[in-house]
Amino acid sequence: MDFPIFSKDEGRAPLIYLDNAATSQKPRQVLEAICDYYASVNANVHRGVYRLSIEATERYEEARRLVANMIDARNWREVVFTRNTTEAINLVAYSYALRKIKRGGKIVVTEMEHHSNLVPWQIIAGLKDLRLEAVPFDQHGYLVLDPLERYLRGADLLAIVHASNVLGTINPVKEIVKVAKEYDVVVLVDAAQSVPHMPVSFRDIGCDFLAFSGHKMLGPMGVGCLIGKEELLDSMEPFMGGGEMIREVSLKESKWNETPWKFEAGTPSVADVIGLGAAIKYLQSITLEWIRSHEEELTKLALEELSEIPKLKIIGPESLKDRCGLVSFTLADIHPHDLAEYLDRNFNIAVRAGHHCAMPLHSKLGLSATTRASFYLYNTPEEIHKLGEGLRQALKFFHA
Repeated sequence: MDFPIFSKDEGRAPLIYLDNAATSQKPRQVLEAICDYYASVNANVHRGVYRLSIEATERYEEARRLVANMIDARNWREVVFTRNTTEAINLVAYSYALRKIKRGGKIVVTEMEHHSNLVPWQIIAGLKDLRLEAVPFDQHGYLVLDPLERYLRGADLLAIVHASNVLGTINPVKEIVKVAKEYDVVVLVDAAQSVPHMPVSFRDIGCDFLAFSGHKMLGPMGVGCLIGKEELLDSMEPFMGGGEMIREVSLKESKWNETPWKFEAGTPSVADVIGLGAAIKYLQSITLEWIRSHEEELTKLALEELSEIPKLKIIGPESLKDRCGLVSFTLADIHPHDLAEYLDRNFNIAVRAGHHCAMPLHSKLGLSATTRASFYLYNTPEEIHKLGEGLRQALKFFHA
């Protein structure tokens, strides 16, 4: 078993982990890569001329090249390491939008954004007196794209989620970017829920920035990536100041390092970056194409299983091809927090309950919370059936 957590014996039923949209479990290969760094080459990266530092730097920069290859960036300089998706988006908000969008300009988002791709733009809009407009979604969970050109007209930046962490909707970002470019709009894609689960090409999508996290794709917490067009990154000021991001410093002024290092101030989370590299190697050995196919089968089964449960309402698109590997739902009048606790206590099933950092989305649906089951490469059809059994038992337990 590559995933040690599933071998843990707690005297309970085997763990059924269906909260992969929040974070993924970690394979032994990733854990070993992190431990090996600390045990055998623990040193700070860059500028060191001794063996340990050189080897640590080589492993760190190898991970950057692995990311560039996986995401189909034009070269490794388009890969900036961050703490997570949130920091990657904030980097664009403060280093690009705050400095380059003129007062009175416009930023466009959608109604299905995670707070990480909404709140930073609210802050920037407030600081620069910008208009902030949101493309709506319909009752089936699809973006209403007919008036898209009206939103893009006069816009400076479009920030859009690739795959919704609540609805499961996979947005047609390539087509949307094509329209945005007709209006010279800079586009950022939040790919936190897509990069771990399907092939994603930065060049094919054609966006200017793309953000994702390592911990959702078998990697450790504490590392994420911003992929940006090199010429745009070169034109931007640093996000934070400190060591590593400088080329020359005097008491009066400083000159910045080259891209991408000018955005990576201070000591980075070297072990986590190396762990991300190991995670990418693991995913490539399985292939993202297989993972996408496997998750489609699990999602199809989940939609069938859940649709047969009385008083259960599924949120999001009915079409499988338009869904990523997650299903959000409500069950009768049982609060999602109570339902999630029941499934954990009685079946050792881990699901997420709440607004999933998407309160505007839930408000539009007239809901305060939903329960979400999200799948990954290690989940099985048997676990989906067990989820269905748990939900049926919950109806009886809560007399719903």
